[in-house]
Amino acid sequence: MNPHSAQRTSPKSMVASLYRHHQLISQLVKREIVGRYKGSIMGLFWSFLNPIFMLAVYTFVFSYVFKSRWSGDQVTHGEFAIVAFAGLIVHGLFSEVLSRAPRLILENGNYVKKVVFPLEVLIPVVAGNALFHSLISVVVLLGAKVIMTGALPWTCIFLPFVFIPLILISIGTGWFMAALGVFVRDLGQVVGVLVSVLMFLSPVFFPISALPVHLQPLFLLNPLTFIIEQAREVLIWGRQPAWAGLSLYFLASLVFAWLGYAWFQKTRKGFADVL
Repeated sequence: MNPHSAQRTSPKSMVASLYRHHQLISQLVKREIVGRYKGSIMGLFWSFLNPIFMLAVYTFVFSYVFKSRWSGDQVTHGEFAIVAFAGLIVHGLFSEVLSRAPRLILENGNYVKKVVFPLEVLIPVVAGNALFHSLISVVVLLGAKVIMTGALPWTCIFLPFVFIPLILISIGTGWFMAALGVFVRDLGQVVGVLVSVLMFLSPVFFPISALPVHLQPLFLLNPLTFIIEQAREVLIWGRQPAWAGLSLYFLASLVFAWLGYAWFQKTRKGFADVL
């Protein structure tokens, strides 16, 4: 593989590359997960403890300090925390990929310079790692839901249909940011601020219906808004997702992922020169 040669950018080549390297992606995701807790006493058990601690903190703060309620639905003080936690899971998955992407190629410069390596798999690896920890958080959320309400919504089986487009748009954004971060080193600092701003511009701590009518279309432009609302539908409210909207979102996220892939492949020939 010549890093300076033109790379294929078609949707078919994107799918083919991910399928061809799926075992490599799986092994690298496993290495990332194990490596995160390597040397710690609790090991992988921290992946469960962290979301449990965070949910406990949210429950205390929102239930007993702010005494928050969720407008529009019959939600107790205690349940407010798990409603907000559902939004934070979605935001956390996307922000994990977005935060790491700008420096990903820079931190793996040896793959660019010395080794023939499919660089495009690095972002799916980060997304896979983020997805693993998000699913652990979902298990914690559902456990809290059972404890607080005594019931588990059957609609949680539809969560994969909500997460698939989220993963696609996260990977597409990651490819854009990873390639751009090679040439614009300040991007990592900008993204750090953007991730924080994005949390408050997403309906994490409030429903979209609580906003003034003239502001709702602006918030709907946020790619996380729809996914957060749909995740709550299936995990909290026990309702099926909006299948028509989810189908359109899936198609849009697939196109966006391909655009990110095409951008990454077009610019990767300059990585070695810059590094």
